[in-house]
Amino acid sequence: MTLNEWLQILCAFIGSLAFGILFNVRKWRLIFAGIGGLLSWALFIVLSEFIQNEPINYFIVALIVSIYAEIMARVLKTPTTTFITTSLIPLIPGGSLYYTMAYAFESNSEMFASKALYTLELASALALGIIVAATATKIYFKFKSKLQSL
Repeated sequence: MTLNEWLQILCAFIGSLAFGILFNVRKWRLIFAGIGGLLSWALFIVLSEFIQNEPINYFIVALIVSIYAEIMARVLKTPTTTFITTSLIPLIPGGSLYYTMAYAFESNSEMFASKALYTLELASALALGIIVAATATKIYFKFKSKLQSL
């Protein structure tokens, strides 16, 4: 990893901490929310070396970070959204959203449509990763409770 990538990871940690403060996350939960942001961007950088398809990277990172959020929520007895929201902040496709709107204001309909579709792909990949992790967690705990009741 280059120095630039390490700085990006540090900034992801700080950015997630800042959003944790904004969302009123307290004490140790704030540190773990920041670690989630660090984890999400570090995973994204590592996956980008191996997988060239950015929406797939977004899905995999969202899946892993959502599992992290589910675990931390149970360990720290906090709602899962506390960690999912702050941890996935570094992955918000802000640049893509910006260019989508810029092309819309320039009346460049071809580039607008292309960029809007790409932004939608990224956002959908994030949402799908969260949904898959949440569903898998619910199934796991439901199955685990049924086994314990036997």
